[in-house]
Amino acid sequence: MREIRITDIKGIKVGHAQDAAGGTGCTAIICEAGAAAGVDVRGGAPATRETDLLRTVNMIERIHAVVLSGGSAYGLDACSGVMRYLEERGAGFDAGAAVVPIVCGASLFDLHVGDPKRRPDSAMGYSACEAAGNCEPSEGNVGAGTGATVGKLYGPGRMMKSGVGIYAVQADAVQCAAVVAVNALGDVFDPEAGRWIAGLLSADGSGPALTAKAMHDEIEGGRDVFGGNTTIGCIVTNARLTKTRCSKLASVSHNGLARVIRPLHTSADGDAMFVMATGEVAAWADGLGELAAEVTAKAAARAALTAEAAYGLLAARDFAAV
Repeated sequence: MREIRITDIKGIKVGHAQDAAGGTGCTAIICEAGAAAGVDVRGGAPATRETDLLRTVNMIERIHAVVLSGGSAYGLDACSGVMRYLEERGAGFDAGAAVVPIVCGASLFDLHVGDPKRRPDSAMGYSACEAAGNCEPSEGNVGAGTGATVGKLYGPGRMMKSGVGIYAVQADAVQCAAVVAVNALGDVFDPEAGRWIAGLLSADGSGPALTAKAMHDEIEGGRDVFGGNTTIGCIVTNARLTKTRCSKLASVSHNGLARVIRPLHTSADGDAMFVMATGEVAAWADGLGELAAEVTAKAAARAALTAEAAYGLLAARDFAAV
């Protein structure tokens, strides 16, 4: 197995657009030729678009883009800009009277960062498509990760900056990549060493105060957890998969999130993972599942590791020795 670029996967383009002052952005993952797709939504507070059509009982077999965005439910408007971009290029489902690009999306809550009135919109979605090309997309405080944060049990005062991470590998001829925007209630850990990377800060801001332990300490009384969360992402592979297999792979990819984010899938997180499969090569389903979990875990960790301090919030690099 070797590390590759996500743009090495034939037919896949990834682009970001952001409003740094507004503290938000979006990421478009495009396959103009169409890709088999699936989704698994695990969090209790999702903001999603066109996920019902990915149910195996429904007609559509291939999609043309996944959009990850900030802005909470408002940010789903970015998907319409991606549709416009694809329509102009004749990419979409041939409905006879028109070509209809199939664009799925999910949004995370970043309205507490920057200006809550400035959100991803159609124009930003279109710009993300224009930025997509053959060069490797950036990570950290870009796209859907622009306003992403982690460790929010006690609200904005003790949380840290996160972002968007990307990781891709190839095993034999099978390629698999993950794009993940981490905006979790919980903390982020190194998937191999188990080291705390970013999350809930101690009261004096000098280091970590583990979210899971804090929740255990308050389990009898409980609290209204901070609602500005959600980790969203997309697995991209050149494997030949059915719609059903794509949804299963999306489900398995959550195992990767669980290796890195603790706690995960809370009532205040809208965690969702998509899959896009271009169908180039045959792949062993269980082997691909493990590959997807691994790239998801590493992309999620990179989302925190590549983030930079912003909006008055510290980032992982400020605690490199923890």
